[in-house]
Amino acid sequence: MTMSRRIRVSVIRLALMGLAVAVGLQPVVAVQAAPPPGQPATAGSTEVARARVATEVLLDSYDEQKAWFPSSWWNSAVALQTIGDYMERTGDRSYLDELDHSFETNKGPFPAGERSTDEIYGNFTSRAIDDAGWWALNWVTAYDLTGDQKYLDMAGTIADFMHGFWDPSTCGGGIWWNEERTYKNAVTNGQWIRLTAELHNRIPGDTAWLERSQEAWDWYAASGLINAEGLVNDGLTDACANNGDTVWSYNQGLGIGAALELYRATGDAELLASARHLADAALGSAALTTDGVLTESCDPLGRTCDDNQKQFKGIFMRYLTELADTTGDARYAEFVDRQAETIWANDRDSAERLGLRWSGAGTTASPNVFDWRTQASALSALIADVPQGAPTRSLSATMSPTQLVVMPSPGATSSARTEVEVAATSEGRRPVRADVRVSGPDGWTVDPARSRVRLVPPGGGTPARASIPLDVTVPANTADGSYPLTVRVTAKPGLSYTTRVTIQVASTIDFDAGSTQELAWLWDAGGSGLSHVGSRFADGTSHFVYRFPFPAEATSAEATLTIDNQYVVQVGPDGESWTTVLTEDEPIRDSSNKADHTLDLTPYLGPDKAVYIRVTDAFPEDGWGGGIYHVAAEFGTS
Repeated sequence: MTMSRRIRVSVIRLALMGLAVAVGLQPVVAVQAAPPPGQPATAGSTEVARARVATEVLLDSYDEQKAWFPSSWWNSAVALQTIGDYMERTGDRSYLDELDHSFETNKGPFPAGERSTDEIYGNFTSRAIDDAGWWALNWVTAYDLTGDQKYLDMAGTIADFMHGFWDPSTCGGGIWWNEERTYKNAVTNGQWIRLTAELHNRIPGDTAWLERSQEAWDWYAASGLINAEGLVNDGLTDACANNGDTVWSYNQGLGIGAALELYRATGDAELLASARHLADAALGSAALTTDGVLTESCDPLGRTCDDNQKQFKGIFMRYLTELADTTGDARYAEFVDRQAETIWANDRDSAERLGLRWSGAGTTASPNVFDWRTQASALSALIADVPQGAPTRSLSATMSPTQLVVMPSPGATSSARTEVEVAATSEGRRPVRADVRVSGPDGWTVDPARSRVRLVPPGGGTPARASIPLDVTVPANTADGSYPLTVRVTAKPGLSYTTRVTIQVASTIDFDAGSTQELAWLWDAGGSGLSHVGSRFADGTSHFVYRFPFPAEATSAEATLTIDNQYVVQVGPDGESWTTVLTEDEPIRDSSNKADHTLDLTPYLGPDKAVYIRVTDAFPEDGWGGGIYHVAAEFGTS
């Protein structure tokens, strides 16, 4: 079995740390601020641990080949900036390589359909001006983290491109949303003010970007985009009036962030007051909060947020965090804390994924949604809850996999294997000695049930990591169902973290793509994505693999897949050798070929009676891959 990305990267890091110790090298890390006077070193350690774990879960969806999150262009920029926010807030520099890999891989041109439905012209620009804006803001964050001039230069190149769409001849100013110049909206102009102020604040001696930022803010504040309640509507009508369209949280957040960055540039107290006004309006409005929890208009039960809207709340939290830090206002800090605590308590599934509805609300007819976009959005709230001057000591643990499955033979015990990865930070290079204890259902055995690890973090907020394999024995005749193993990790003084793994005992296979139940069967996500219509899809060079561990007495097996678009389905006995059993030979993009297909798995029953099903893209050049909606499988005995 291929190692998960989380374990693979951890092994590499451990090897590098070992090499550094062996030859006496000192790892290069950023200096991390000490906790405020009187604050214990462990204060905020739980918040750091939660943000770290949520970041690791987000990175599990990162496509290392395409160097993005499949398959959304601007959403990937926002997710990458969120990872940058995590590193900036915590001092952890574990993911600088991912930022650089994304920069170098994606800075060139791409035809329509490869990275976006639009053509990408190069330098992260396209006909969608706001898409370019998100990439520019991300590269400023990368520059702040690394000091590498290429990132700031790219942000400036994108800003030059955007400036070509500043047009005083319509509505007196403002940046057009698209190349066709059809709409002036809040998001593009909020980005523009923020970006130009950021460039000014990082380029010594600049005056040009500051003048543009001030001009844009003056236009924005007078344009009518901000309504009488202090809320930012989506855009302007053709007659240059507020169009009354939806108040989205990200527009409100960008308004806060724009005013705040320009305040940093000028010291103008009126700009800080404007940022406060926009924040206060949001926190007091039923349009954006429900019982004190940030809520998008598409969040309530019975409604659906599209892939774009899934990330809006996180953008709001990014800029509210900055306002809370700048002002020290307890109201903003309390709001931040409430979001983080609500998410962790109510919006987290058994695989440590964070969902769309931060309240956790969901029904069978209107389930909460979990994917990398919702993960990135909720992660911003967890990052916001990490105190300034993040603690020097922290401890966390994750499982890989978090969900696994056994299909037992009647009257026989079954076995499964998982791993717990422990991560710890400390001041300087002080060792952290962690105690790991595992508890499971009555009658189950775990080896080892208790272990100890010694970690030597490199300092600066970057953790040291160690993995412990766990062998689990499931008693004979265990009924079908989900069974948790709880792993508690502690270290003195005062550090603890609890994680979990769920073992699914199953005699049948029946699940929807994208559901929590799917994760137990998903052996390799392979850069695949989840569509808003409920399918797991593999486009371009991505793929995904399901593993069905049929019991020892299985002599035959079959699976029924609900599948559409441009699929190739392969089957094999070991996860390495494949036989193609199903191919769509037409480049279908509209789901018109969606159907159930039944596959005979009997010829592929491996020595351990496991069967692997792999889905790839029949036409990898056009950006539309095969999508699985539902899977059912059964076995027979002779």
